[in-house]
Amino acid sequence: MPNANLLSRRTVLRGLGVAVSLPWLEAMGPLVAWGNTTPRAKPAPNRMAFLYVPNGANMADWTPQAEGTDFELSPILEPLAPVREHLLVLSGLTADKARPNGDGGGDHARALGAFLTGTQPRKTAGTDIRAGISVDQVAAGRIGEQTWLPSLEIGCEAGAMAGNCDSGYSCVYSSTMSWRSATQPLPKEVNPKSVFERMFSTTPSAARAERDARRKSVLDFVREDSQDLAGRLGANDRRKLDEYFSSIRDVEQRIAKSAESPSLPASGYPAPAGVPRQYEEHVRLMCDLIALAFQADVTRVCTFVLANEGSNRSYAFIDVPEGHHDLSHHGNDQAKKDKIRQINTFHVRQLAYLLEKLRSIPEGDGTLLDHAMIAYGSGNSDGNRHNHDDLPILLAGSGCGTIQPGRHLRYPNETPLTNLWLALLNRQSIEVAQLGDSTGVLQGLAR
Repeated sequence: MPNANLLSRRTVLRGLGVAVSLPWLEAMGPLVAWGNTTPRAKPAPNRMAFLYVPNGANMADWTPQAEGTDFELSPILEPLAPVREHLLVLSGLTADKARPNGDGGGDHARALGAFLTGTQPRKTAGTDIRAGISVDQVAAGRIGEQTWLPSLEIGCEAGAMAGNCDSGYSCVYSSTMSWRSATQPLPKEVNPKSVFERMFSTTPSAARAERDARRKSVLDFVREDSQDLAGRLGANDRRKLDEYFSSIRDVEQRIAKSAESPSLPASGYPAPAGVPRQYEEHVRLMCDLIALAFQADVTRVCTFVLANEGSNRSYAFIDVPEGHHDLSHHGNDQAKKDKIRQINTFHVRQLAYLLEKLRSIPEGDGTLLDHAMIAYGSGNSDGNRHNHDDLPILLAGSGCGTIQPGRHLRYPNETPLTNLWLALLNRQSIEVAQLGDSTGVLQGLAR
């Protein structure tokens, strides 16, 4: 029988306009992988996140030579060495609806528009946009009511929601990964401060501004509640709570510091307040927010666009001053391909940061990474060819014991990427007959 003295997983600390969800604590009862549940032990939440990088990859330096468990990490994937055993490299997957299919140019717009939907975006620069519901929103529609936020859509590069951005395609396709319905794209939030407020604050904007002016932390407003809770917890839970609060405060302080730093213009627009001046710090701050959101069970579904499709961002800070998109049309020039490899490696290094962060946070009988499915990739393969087969795709985490990582799997060419998305939905107990151009559930993720 349920223990009436157990702390509810939905317990929140409240203060004036602030609601701080809690991480898993021992006082909430055992939390285990799905196959190990008992009448007393609850299954751990299974989270999913989708990280997107633009312009494809230098595939010769991306794809491991060997398959199975004996594969060696390729040069681009080398930053993932510390988390190799948590990683699946998936080769041979295809995004057919990112191809022209009679629609001519616009591969970048289609690459992002079709990535999670498996649907051919309508070619229009007007308001009659159309794609399809994305896998994250299928999940949010089924399990979103179990958390404070049904889903979280974030990014590091602002993008227009109208206008012509790629050969007659609306800008919305190049900058938006998440679609609630065929005609309702969900714009991403690029300001870490706004993401933080959405996760933890119930205060109207005017009151938040007053709080900011007083330099108060959200933790100041829940201090009384947190002290009362701490008095009822054991030593391990008190330590876990202190670590969680320290993580929240660290993110707050970094956001505040970013707001005080001079902003650099991006794509002709000034960066909004709270956006870090340094791109790497921006990406990592967003990664920390994902980790916090998963740790507190604020949401179990997240999309993160590291840069818009077709982005021509300069990476001068890693000695690549040229624009990313320009370099991706390398014409087989080895010097340009080497620079693309540098950019690809930089992006993978940010993924490694997120995975190591999730692995460092214990939860029940595992870690947040054990209880997650983190997909990473691009809707383009070789940016020079604009091909959409054999995409650069990674999957990390164990999905609560439903995935066996530490392998390189090669699927027959033309295997729909959406088959993978169906497999992830199944691991959240969501049965969907079809998603976009899917032909069935991708097999082989669990041995």
